[in-house]
Amino acid sequence: GAVDIMSHVMEQYFQPNDEAYITDVLSEGVMKTVVKYALKTINEPDNYEARSNMMWASTVALNHLLTVGKGGAWSVHPIEHVVSAFYDITHGVGLAILTPAWMKHVLNENTKLRFARFAREVFGVEEADNRKAAELGIQKVRAFNQSLEMPATRSEAGVPEDLFDEMASEAVRTSTIASKAYVKLESSDVKQILLNCK
Repeated sequence: GAVDIMSHVMEQYFQPNDEAYITDVLSEGVMKTVVKYALKTINEPDNYEARSNMMWASTVALNHLLTVGKGGAWSVHPIEHVVSAFYDITHGVGLAILTPAWMKHVLNENTKLRFARFAREVFGVEEADNRKAAELGIQKVRAFNQSLEMPATRSEAGVPEDLFDEMASEAVRTSTIASKAYVKLESSDVKQILLNCK
């Protein structure tokens, strides 16, 4: 659930329009809340503070508040939907595996500032160089998922690569990631992201 909440917020946070300041600050607050309370909720199931904050984060993550001023297509969800349609894995497991691979794939000179801001605001990364900060942020996402005992690779989740061409085509066909995503993704991009989850 925590991975799912984080992913829902990230899908709205990483959008072509990154000038909706108040929406971004709200998104960062929700993600920081999940980072702070997710493991505590697992380890202390009777902790009301942790559980209530996670429930509130869950509500805000997908009640459309965080879409204000954003727009565009979600990037990771269309790929994950295909993965869990082909293989018996949960949505959260698929998102945990795919999100860092997607982040690494779309990190470039045009996106590094956004990823650096994410790393600094959500995970407290203090690196001054934007590219390095962005890369550290990706590592933090992977480490966060692993702290929740989520698989980090598709091999851990039992997802082979024999159907990746078909899966990549389906992810593009059934979504608008090739035309409206934060970084537009063609079938070849989706296949590479899947391969990078090894």
